[in-house]
Amino acid sequence: MTTSHPPRTAQQTAAAPLFTGEESSRSMYSAAFAADPHSTYERWRTEYGSLVPVELAPGVPATLVIGYATALRILNDPDRFPADPRRWQASVPSGCPVLPMMEWRPNALRSTGYEHKRYRQVNVTALDTVDLHGLHAVVEQFAVPLINTFCRGTSGGRGERYAVAHAELLGQYIRPLVYRVLAFVLGLDPDTNELVSSGMAAMFDAAEDANAGSALLVEALDEHIRRKQARPGADVTSQLIRAGDLSTDELIHQLVTLHAAGSEPLAHLISNTLLLMMTDERFAGGLLSGSLSTRDALDDVLFTNPPMANYCISYPPQSILIDGVWLPAHQPVVISMAGCNNDPAIRSDLYDRSGNRSHLAWGAGPHQCPARQLSYQVAADAIDYLLDVLPEIDIAVAPGDLVWRRGPFHRALESLPVRFPESVPLPLFTE
Repeated sequence: MTTSHPPRTAQQTAAAPLFTGEESSRSMYSAAFAADPHSTYERWRTEYGSLVPVELAPGVPATLVIGYATALRILNDPDRFPADPRRWQASVPSGCPVLPMMEWRPNALRSTGYEHKRYRQVNVTALDTVDLHGLHAVVEQFAVPLINTFCRGTSGGRGERYAVAHAELLGQYIRPLVYRVLAFVLGLDPDTNELVSSGMAAMFDAAEDANAGSALLVEALDEHIRRKQARPGADVTSQLIRAGDLSTDELIHQLVTLHAAGSEPLAHLISNTLLLMMTDERFAGGLLSGSLSTRDALDDVLFTNPPMANYCISYPPQSILIDGVWLPAHQPVVISMAGCNNDPAIRSDLYDRSGNRSHLAWGAGPHQCPARQLSYQVAADAIDYLLDVLPEIDIAVAPGDLVWRRGPFHRALESLPVRFPESVPLPLFTE
């Protein structure tokens, strides 16, 4: 049941401006925002406080939440802030680039009430069947041949003892590793995995081809489900099918959510963490001395540079007063995990985040990510395998020369070029 708010008093009306489309002029899709979102959050906090009128795409207004306490209130109040976007969606042009990441789907992420509980339970049950201990070996199985493709360098000549090798980690290691591990978990065939990967990457960029990417993704997953119905296996898709109470359309959209959560965000959690470890002396020194672990670096990134920086979207069914501001009915309310995690009200520059997992990178409340442990483990293994082989790896360009992908939702590099002394290829994984 939706909780109604009391009528506005004259004093409230004067003190609490209503966020409207005309006022929502803060772009989250520009190159400038992608390059330095943290400075933007700070400026917005000074100008607006915890709730910021923004644009997710041209002509698509929303409210961005950058206050930690306010975000927790919203995330734990699904009655007044439900995740169902259908009323909002009806007012958005079909070609809107952010629509594929926000539109209604019959899955837990975009449902509320009974349907949310039904979808979430079947997903949790399926994910619980993943053998996390065995997954260590799966990550190694895929990591070793990928590392071997670039660990040899080109000799510098003139008697140079150690050749220097170069690689682009996102394209040559991180993304293919993540997508292959995810394909194993979901039971995707290689041809289907390639199509799904292309569609998912297009959706996350929220660019002109986002809708085509969404259509490609749905078509590929439909074929994948048909294959699994004919030949089930020991994978998450087969477990979802065995649940027995999901239609093909529902199965597709459970997989959309699982793949969306486990692909691009996981790849950029790994890349953002490796970037931190190569450029921040706290972690370079700490890793060598053993005082800081890969898990500490992951947690630091989940606080400061989470790969899904702005998401956990809700759509209040009626205008609502929060933090002295009236939010319009059916307009998206977006949680800025990056902005909230760095809210001065909960942290300072001296704040030690080692071992602290109070960040909002996985969300909170009834929609909190159910695959946190799996994602942590795959990310840590991917990083550790790489650093075990190439401990002297270093970024190959100045950090300021790196390019961050445009889009309102993610914090994601275009590429991660590195250099390192060449290494002898590893023996291939054997059973």
